[in-house]
Formats: sequence, structure tokens, C-alpha cells
Amino acid sequence: MSRKCELTGKSSLKGHKVSHANNKAKRKFMPNLKKVTFKSDILKRNIRLNVSNSALRTVDYKGGLDFYLKSVRSFKLSSKAKKLKSRILAKT
Repeated sequence: MSRKCELTGKSSLKGHKVSHANNKAKRKFMPNLKKVTFKSDILKRNIRLNVSNSALRTVDYKGGLDFYLKSVRSFKLSSKAKKLKSRILAKT
């Protein structure tokens, strides 16, 4: 499983760990991912996705997974989320 958000596309970044003596060592900055179960009112089922904390806050702000998927562009979404979006748009 890749360390990538299925809704926003956020993935790990590369950088340096810098010591007090300014020594640089390579490291990865991982996104804050959580496995979350969303409830889809249109599809009438639960959907489990691997999302970042910021995406979770955005979904709550938009009013749920259905409204979020309707408003977001498809190029950011994973293949699983794209299929969900097409099913939701077909039902409405």
C-alpha cells in the first residue's frame, strides 16, 4: 500500500534532517494518513479510504463524502475514488 492520500493525492516528500551542527541527513516527510470509514448517503453504504488529516477536515467542511467528491477535480483522486465519484454522479 502506498503512503498516498486517496482523496487529495498527497504523498511523501524528501528533504534533509538538519542537526544543530548543520549536518544534513536525508529523510522522508510522511503525510498524516488515517484509515477512515465514510458513510455515503447516495450509495447507501460505508466506504473505507486511506486519507490525510487535512482531507478529512475538508470532507467534514464540505458536508460529507458525496458533496466532496462532486466538487473535487478527478485528477487528484485515486482510481478507487474516481469510481466512487462516477457512481455518485450517475445516481444523482
